[in-house]
Amino acid sequence: MKWPTHGSNPQFLYEALQLDMPESVIDFSANINPLGPPSIVKDRWNELYSLVSDYPDPTAERLTGLLAKKEGVRKEQILVGNGGAELISLVGRLLSGKKALIVQPAFSEYEEACRVNQCEVRYHLMDVDSWDLRLNELLVNLREVDAVFLCNPNNPTGMFYSKPTIDFLASECAKYGTILIIDEAFYDFVEGYESTVSCLQHGGNMIILRSMTKMFSIPGIRLGYLIANEALLAKIRESKPHWSVNAIAMKVGEWCVSESDYVEQTIQLVKQEWESLQSFYREQEFSYSPSTVNFYLLKDKKVSDQFPLFRFLMEKGMIPRHTMNFPGLNGKWLRLAIKGPTEHERLLEVMSEWRKVES
Repeated sequence: MKWPTHGSNPQFLYEALQLDMPESVIDFSANINPLGPPSIVKDRWNELYSLVSDYPDPTAERLTGLLAKKEGVRKEQILVGNGGAELISLVGRLLSGKKALIVQPAFSEYEEACRVNQCEVRYHLMDVDSWDLRLNELLVNLREVDAVFLCNPNNPTGMFYSKPTIDFLASECAKYGTILIIDEAFYDFVEGYESTVSCLQHGGNMIILRSMTKMFSIPGIRLGYLIANEALLAKIRESKPHWSVNAIAMKVGEWCVSESDYVEQTIQLVKQEWESLQSFYREQEFSYSPSTVNFYLLKDKKVSDQFPLFRFLMEKGMIPRHTMNFPGLNGKWLRLAIKGPTEHERLLEVMSEWRKVES
């Protein structure tokens, strides 16, 4: 079976499984803010019409300035891109022909971008039983490569490594001239997040990737940004297509930058819903990852094969993300997004049905 490589677009997953898609489904496979876009996007949507008749600013000057001010860096250290996917592709080009180490399990596009650019790809597998990064072994491995990819918070586990860990890793990479790429696509879901931007001071070989589509629930617009040392960012910029970020995306991004109340509201909703879900899973003997964000790994510890649970959920219209293409997981877990109370009420009804079937 050819498994879809991403969440969302569930019709492709039903097609791969040769299942009829129910009329009513809840998609837990895409890790998007359950609140939907900030109200400012809807309230001011008509303003976007005037932007479509002219070319966008190829430098995203205004949005770049707002992001630089927010992050406490110079504008020359920010590169706005057409979602995280474009930025990862640009990093792949920077590493063309080099050796890249990916901390797995992780987002599949790191490897795809590296292989397209003829990189030699190596894995460092975290321990998915203890959820340990195995930092000492990682330090040994990074000496033999040109770049290291670390997804933090990690996708798909939801685990988060603190600033001291990132700072230490950045300083070690600097010793060997290894580029450290930290993908922080879900950083703004972490309660009490401490910025890692100051870690850029270690030798100038660090890149921070950020997405605006997850927190602000705008995946259809495609928007993200990259933070790096000026010299390194200038090299990355050389491969960026002209006008890759459209004017609508830029303007929505400008609106979202200051939505701090919305971000805090999201964090509290996710925290409340996650606590409720964990209570149910403990009681019903499911295992889950120690997630700090808006998604988590789940498995039924009463059975060794999770595929029957996966299929059962799909048949009931509850769509999880498979983990067949995550090295180190290989389908042994399911990934689910955290949504709102209504969606979770239905999910837990279905999980209770599953438990009765398996008992």
